[in-house]
Amino acid sequence: MTPSDDVDGIVEAWGRERPDLDLGPLHVLSRVSRLARHLDLARGEAFAQHGLDGWEFDVLAALRRAGAPYELSPGALVHQTLVTSGTMTNRVDRLTARGFVRRSPDPHDRRGVIVALTDEGRAVVDAAFADLLGRERALLAELSAADRAELAGTLRRLLLSFEG
Repeated sequence: MTPSDDVDGIVEAWGRERPDLDLGPLHVLSRVSRLARHLDLARGEAFAQHGLDGWEFDVLAALRRAGAPYELSPGALVHQTLVTSGTMTNRVDRLTARGFVRRSPDPHDRRGVIVALTDEGRAVVDAAFADLLGRERALLAELSAADRAELAGTLRRLLLSFEG
């Protein structure tokens, strides 16, 4: 017998109240939504351990993933973090004040700037990322390696329908 979770109860109740509707999406997306809440909590805890907010980690992580010398244009940061240019300007200002990033003139565009990760920024994002991976690993502990691979593939196909 398959164990029941809270979503099973929700689907059962809706099925009783609205038998005329196809409740199939609830079986998947309600679970994705609930898992996203658990992930958000784990992310928040991991980042807080290192004195970061989620948005700070997102910007620092984008710079870190860029590879040495860990710098990007503000436009590239906007693209990677899905915020407006005004929001990114504010975020870079705040991260600069904390000593995590620095701005320098863009050598290829006299009007532009480059945002670079400082040594302090690199240290904090590396530590927060390692902590996050540990917490995410714990969230997935109930799944075998094969189950995780299958789930990742299925979620990738679904996500590509939105990103493609």
